[in-house]
Amino acid sequence: MRAYHIESSGAVPKVATLPRPTPAPGEIALEIGACGLNFADLLMVKGEYQDTPEAPFTLGMEVAGTVTALGPDTQGPAPGTRVAVFGGQGGLAEHGCFSADRAVAIPDEMSFTDAAAFQIAYGTSHVALDHRARLQPGETLLVLGAAGGVGLTAVEIGKLMGATVIACARGPEKLEAAKQAGADHLIDAKTEDIRTACKDLGGLDVVYDPVGGDQFKAAFRACNPEARLLPIGFASGDVPQIPANHLLVKNLSVMGLYWGGYLKFRPDVITESMETLLHWYGQGRIKPHVSHVLPLDRAEEGLELLRSRRSTGKVVITMEG
Repeated sequence: MRAYHIESSGAVPKVATLPRPTPAPGEIALEIGACGLNFADLLMVKGEYQDTPEAPFTLGMEVAGTVTALGPDTQGPAPGTRVAVFGGQGGLAEHGCFSADRAVAIPDEMSFTDAAAFQIAYGTSHVALDHRARLQPGETLLVLGAAGGVGLTAVEIGKLMGATVIACARGPEKLEAAKQAGADHLIDAKTEDIRTACKDLGGLDVVYDPVGGDQFKAAFRACNPEARLLPIGFASGDVPQIPANHLLVKNLSVMGLYWGGYLKFRPDVITESMETLLHWYGQGRIKPHVSHVLPLDRAEEGLELLRSRRSTGKVVITMEG
């Protein structure tokens, strides 16, 4: 089978021919239809992600495909079932083996492309806004990086939860994508002062931040009393330091969110969230925004779209061609 593989620590990933894996106890074998790319894949290439596997390994955190076999003494979705899986690795390949308890059956009307773009982006935003921040109707939500893979889903879900959504992104094209996702107000991070713009709109109750750096600092200073800030990631490369005395004065809360971490200590949070999200998908209330669909041979091009921030929403790699 073909796979986008890192052979040794520090090596450049490339498409390689590998043996087709056999499922171990507790695993399912999957014929992979599509794999969603994530910023974490870029960190894994550099060995900087918190869950980077030891080399050799195949990149690709979230996949969708068809179950072909179950491992010995394994209960799971029957062969022929269409599923999505957050595997953490192994998705950029024609076949893979993944933990059976992470497989989620997907509805017939959901394409593999949509399913591969669904779990991390929507799951992160829903768990962050609902389970962590307890976003309430009528509150004001600022989404930084609002045209990115998780940012657009935060805009969508924030609107579904009844918030007034301010979307911050770089340039008119990305802001238009956020507007189409339901944003009430738009801030161009290239040309506008984020703090001033947010304060002019009445201040912030919840901040959703996959960017970090100066944007986090500006949003922090525009928070209302009892606001909640959600660091999701640090795409800027700058991890901001938070002045504890400011937290005290305004009674602010900072709530970290690593979606994949819940699989280890509270898997029920992910399960219940995914049930809600798939229900919304079936109702047509949410729809993954996929800006690029590329074949496996162009996986590096897909990662470069993320690296250079030229994508909006998700980039998905398919195993066809």
